[in-house]
Amino acid sequence: MDRRGLLIILSSPSGAGKSTLAGRLREWDPSIRFSVSATTRAPRPGEEDGDHYHFVGEDAFKRMVAEGDMLEHAFVFGNFYGSPRGPVEDAINDGCDVLFDIDWQGAQQIANSALKDHVLRIFVLPPSIAELRRRLEARAQDDADTIARRMTRSWDEISHWDAYDYVLVNDDLDKTAATLETIISAERLRRAQQPGLMEHVRGLQAEFEEGS
Repeated sequence: MDRRGLLIILSSPSGAGKSTLAGRLREWDPSIRFSVSATTRAPRPGEEDGDHYHFVGEDAFKRMVAEGDMLEHAFVFGNFYGSPRGPVEDAINDGCDVLFDIDWQGAQQIANSALKDHVLRIFVLPPSIAELRRRLEARAQDDADTIARRMTRSWDEISHWDAYDYVLVNDDLDKTAATLETIISAERLRRAQQPGLMEHVRGLQAEFEEGS
């Protein structure tokens, strides 16, 4: 294996563009996998189990948390959401990056997990609060009350920007996507991501000692 995979955490307030950026990352490198979250909410029209989410009952979800099978979990708008640990470990051990679309609380939990050495945290800021509201309204996916709740929650999310490794202002989608690609390319070269480095250095040492 040339390298271990990264746990790429992409966070932002709703409307700042993280979902679009996540899609751009997958276009840039199709080997990047999305972490499929587990949730206790009911499937929406068109959603399939194992593809959009792992749909589980509340008892099963709580059991996974108790047994340490969730990297992170949260209770949001009346339902539990979480990231199953097993598929993520398998992916990074196979050298594949895993992309997480989660909030700051989930990011903090993963950063404190057993996989913390492979975590890359990136926060996406909007250019302004007015633009954030405009984007939410332009999506036409939520009613006025839902948009108001998202706007109220947005500042709580933004206030945790300094807990991330990189912070980007998404005022130009193409530029921000290119910057993300540069960051990930560099982070893949971390020592912790290159399991063969130690063996290579030992080989160099043995070669040096033989020639001395």
